[in-house]
Amino acid sequence: MILIPVKNLSNAKQRLASVLDQSSRTELAQAMLLDVLETLRSWSDCPETTLVTSDAFAMELARSFHYEVISDDACRSETDAIETATRLCEQRGIQSTLVIPGDIPLITVSELDQTLSNAPREGSVLVPSADKRGTNAALRNPAGLFALRFGNDSFVPHLAAAQATGKPCTVLSLPGIALDIDTPSDLHQLATAPGDTRAQRMARRWDLSELQIAATG
Repeated sequence: MILIPVKNLSNAKQRLASVLDQSSRTELAQAMLLDVLETLRSWSDCPETTLVTSDAFAMELARSFHYEVISDDACRSETDAIETATRLCEQRGIQSTLVIPGDIPLITVSELDQTLSNAPREGSVLVPSADKRGTNAALRNPAGLFALRFGNDSFVPHLAAAQATGKPCTVLSLPGIALDIDTPSDLHQLATAPGDTRAQRMARRWDLSELQIAATG
């Protein structure tokens, strides 16, 4: 099963506050989530997909794609949301989970195929963020093989936890999955990268010229 945690989008992307007002940040977060879900819909081998959220926009979007919603009423953190969803998967007898965020608009079907094809029979696959600090995809088989603890520096702890299980762990470098949009530099990379996703079209409408120094410095 694919699990996508989505926090309250009305307060999304606070680290972009220096360049975008909240309305624009929410609009961007919504566009990125839609890009991710449309890529999943175009994937012929897509497993069952579930959004873990209490955000009204995300829940409505999930229904329009015929994806399940696991309600995240507590809204404490992405970590708590995935922990709850993982327990539910285990109760249902679901063997494996692939956790991806909703802010990786350049994700491709090819990268998803690579993630599944590199998955060990028992073990894990991790895809780090572009800066190698965060974790932008985590496949676990069985679903509760180790706990996921998300944050800006989650990759090294996730790798250590995966290796501590004694099961194989494959680390993949996948540029589309790796680019999550959190900072002005990320936003500049999104706008200048090849492609024509909704989020890219939106970013290209904004004046990002002042971000070039931040992106290249």
